[in-house]
Amino acid sequence: MSMQEAERRRPIPRRVVGGLQQPLPPLAVPTPARQPVPRPAVRDRAGRRLYAIDGIRLLAALMVAVHHYAGTHRVDQPGNRIWDRPVSDIMPTVFRFASYGWIGVEIFFVISGFVICMSCWGRSPRQFFTSRVIRLYPAYWFAIVFTTAVLIALPGVWDRLRTRDVLLNFTMLQSGSGVMNVDGVYWTLWSELRFYLLFLVVVWSGLTYRKVVVFCCVWGAAAMLAPISKLPLLELVANPEGAWYFIAGLSLYLMHRFGQDLLLWGILAMAWLMGQRELGIRIDEVEHVSGWRGSVAVFTVFLLAMVAIALGATDRIRWKWLVTAGALTYPLYLMHYAAGTAVINRLRDTMDARLLIASVIAGFMLLSWLVHRFVERPAARLLKRGLDTSFARLRNAGA
Repeated sequence: MSMQEAERRRPIPRRVVGGLQQPLPPLAVPTPARQPVPRPAVRDRAGRRLYAIDGIRLLAALMVAVHHYAGTHRVDQPGNRIWDRPVSDIMPTVFRFASYGWIGVEIFFVISGFVICMSCWGRSPRQFFTSRVIRLYPAYWFAIVFTTAVLIALPGVWDRLRTRDVLLNFTMLQSGSGVMNVDGVYWTLWSELRFYLLFLVVVWSGLTYRKVVVFCCVWGAAAMLAPISKLPLLELVANPEGAWYFIAGLSLYLMHRFGQDLLLWGILAMAWLMGQRELGIRIDEVEHVSGWRGSVAVFTVFLLAMVAIALGATDRIRWKWLVTAGALTYPLYLMHYAAGTAVINRLRDTMDARLLIASVIAGFMLLSWLVHRFVERPAARLLKRGLDTSFARLRNAGA
């Protein structure tokens, strides 16, 4: 008999339980303990409202408004349509500071990356789509009607678009069709829309720490390659002018939700390095009024403020008025430029220029609150109800 057969025929050890013999359990063989894989832990404060972001958002909107009224290359030219003479001659100190206000747009992009990632966590693509529609379109539609009406009533500063181009603006897709914006500030919406479409892919697959990190890396690589590829489609999708600001916001939210680590700091550092280059390009090609060093300094201060928010340094800030302030920024941004400069053109000789700018901004803030209260809120409820019904219909039709 072989040793294997002897081993097989050996009696099975048994124990007596309740008068019956039962097989004993096999001897436990010690196995090396598995080391737990470290996973990012969700912080308790991940679901709290970050009031400080609302404050930064309002500050960025005010920076952009002051820049458009008193800090652009356009308003500093002799015989310009807004002030009729260089604004640096009228109020040199205001011009010096206002010339850096355009950086508020880049800050908007960083905040957008942060807030979109935060608001979409745990949501479905349908919820993501609905939230973007009800957030973007009601105030935007009102702004188109309002700005067009003001430009008709106060001609002389801006050329009016043809009716068919104004109508196309209601889609928010006019930049993709090569049609001009009713108001020049709408160019940022085209950048935002491309970001939303890209991020929708990640939302559809289910947001996780790993997927957002991979998305940042892949998008960043595409944004770096797009300018030298000479491929229009890649440049359109990769959005190299704005990608790194959105990526910075995404990495900051991951720090906020999961805690900081070297990889996230590396992504943020890369976003800063690429961002400062984009700032320089914009100064050379568009702005022409501010210096690179000052622009990078302003952007860096804002980015450090966002880092402080992400790491919890501002958690104690809970001023309720900041919620309202944050809600005003979008309609304020949409309405202030073309209409505001048209108003300044008519009132520039009636009061001190600084008082006029302050009054116009205050007026647009009041109007923005009215739009938020009586346009955005009711329209958002109606749109949400209609979209929910439509998506429910789609589900039932598919079933």
